[in-house]
Amino acid sequence: MLLNYKKIILFIALVFLVNWLMVILFIANGGKWMTPASFVLAAGYMLVPMVIAIIVQRFIYKEPIKDALGISFKINRWFIVAWLLPVVIAIAVIGVSIISPQVEFVKNPEASMIFEHFKSILPAEQLQQMEQQTASMPFHPFWLVLIQGLIAGISINAVAGFGEELGWRGFLQKELSCMGFWKSSILIGIIWGLWHAPLILQGHNYPQHPVIGVFMMVILCVLLAPIFSYIRLKANSVIAAAIVHGTLNATGSLPLIVTKGGNDLIVGVTGLSGFVVLIGVNFSLLFYDRLVAKEQVMSW
Repeated sequence: MLLNYKKIILFIALVFLVNWLMVILFIANGGKWMTPASFVLAAGYMLVPMVIAIIVQRFIYKEPIKDALGISFKINRWFIVAWLLPVVIAIAVIGVSIISPQVEFVKNPEASMIFEHFKSILPAEQLQQMEQQTASMPFHPFWLVLIQGLIAGISINAVAGFGEELGWRGFLQKELSCMGFWKSSILIGIIWGLWHAPLILQGHNYPQHPVIGVFMMVILCVLLAPIFSYIRLKANSVIAAAIVHGTLNATGSLPLIVTKGGNDLIVGVTGLSGFVVLIGVNFSLLFYDRLVAKEQVMSW
């Protein structure tokens, strides 16, 4: 299979055009991040790769969608891996974070990094209300976020994740498959990371460092891409990729709830602590693929 450059470039160009134009229009009309309107924007933003993939695949190139893009609901063990791996990642990130300089484990959620995170993006009244709600909870919010994250990861977040994954791990991974696993994953990771740039500049994920955050997001996506791609291939379904994506988004804040100190470039799944863990996960999958798996997919 040869690369269809026209098809690939058309998909990427349309996705970037539509998504970046959405943010430009949002800002031009006075839109602010962390408002109800911004949540609607973010939800719509995630669905665009799916819509463009369907348009290019079905209506422009007249090719099938379901099997070609890996849409399969046939459950296998890799769906379970997709669901639980993000929790393992989040817990590992906590461990790496607290050995970082000036970062410590805290039991009091009001003293945690999550509130430092929200101070830069939430009004004082809203932040105070959040602190009061947290103080009145009968158990630590870590467990609430964990349970909610697992539920959301296979439901609403998986739907939103599917909006991205049908584009990245469905359409684009299929079109770039002839490059080999690692080359295609890295390239998709770079494209995927840059695609986030308008949202990152608004304060998404890196509210304290929005400009540097763009480069951090590219690195994050390059590290996540092989993991998501591997799960998609082993599960033989882009739905599994949507589950790991959705669950990671839902549980990614867990390290911030129990740590104090540092900043958004260091702490959490999206910080340097997360990068260390994700590198470890990539090596673990490589080890599994080379020495355990019956069918190897991590080709160069």
